[in-house]
Amino acid sequence: MTTFAILAVGLTVAVLLAVLSPLWRNARGLVLGGVAALGIATFALYRVVGTPAALQPDATAAMPATLDEAVAQLEAELKENPNEPEGWRLLGKSYAAQERFAESQQAFERAVQLLPGDADLLVESAQARLFNHPQKKLDAIAVQLLEQALQINPAQQRGRWFMGVAQRQNGQPAEAAKTWEPLLAQVDPNTAATLRTQINEARSEAGLPPLAEPATPAAADAGPALLTVTVDVAPALKAKLATGDTLFVFARQVGGPPMPVAAKRVPATAFPITLALGDGDSPMPTMKLSQLTQVQLVARISKAGDVTAQAGDLEATPVTAEVKPGTPYTLTIDRVVP
Repeated sequence: MTTFAILAVGLTVAVLLAVLSPLWRNARGLVLGGVAALGIATFALYRVVGTPAALQPDATAAMPATLDEAVAQLEAELKENPNEPEGWRLLGKSYAAQERFAESQQAFERAVQLLPGDADLLVESAQARLFNHPQKKLDAIAVQLLEQALQINPAQQRGRWFMGVAQRQNGQPAEAAKTWEPLLAQVDPNTAATLRTQINEARSEAGLPPLAEPATPAAADAGPALLTVTVDVAPALKAKLATGDTLFVFARQVGGPPMPVAAKRVPATAFPITLALGDGDSPMPTMKLSQLTQVQLVARISKAGDVTAQAGDLEATPVTAEVKPGTPYTLTIDRVVP
């Protein structure tokens, strides 16, 4: 296993350096394979550290310098030791990085033969078939592999995602949406938002209504309004308002960091406008508006919709306010950001 460990490290380094950077921009599918290779790197590093002989100079000298060289060495090793499933898995990933998709599929098929109970490997094999398909579809064999993977591990996220893709490709949008819905509780909020869009598109294709929007933590914890702020625009600047402008209202710690303790973002369509700020408007879970007795209020109209001030934006002179319900404050947009 020493040689395989060294090759695994070399292949992983070569793949990450040569492939992942452009793939982030141009090929989302291949990024999945490249990122998964990082897991193999963990395995490989463990095997190297756990094998003292691998640290000897004559062993480390065999470390491949390029991806092509590493692939050639791994191919040679697998000819000598063909019953190494991790070697075939790594070779399949490396072939995919080189866009040798037919060979990648064959390598993963060999790995699955040797390790049929590995849910992750079954999903990787299905993905290899997807890459190798002329129309980039998940064929019947790929679907069987995904079914096996989900039987072994129903929480396998990529397996569930690809199963939904297969169902949608096969004209089963309702089934695809149902397959994807459990993932909403397993992924981070940004991924969940993108996934929800895909689910609702599938539901629309099936003639189903969109999913109900989830209640946000901020809405649940909003509590009472602690500040009431009215924002108006000076007459001399009203001509500078345009369709698509965005109004930001912030409450910041007096003399503290620029990160607001409460913030609101609304379309800049009509003035004057009155907004309420409370603990539910805090972007920081560690600091709430109710924890402060005094704040600085800031109002800005952004032309680009960017929270950061830019030249040409319109803003108000900041006002210091006491955090006390029932006390109204007024901010007047009266200057242009230079």
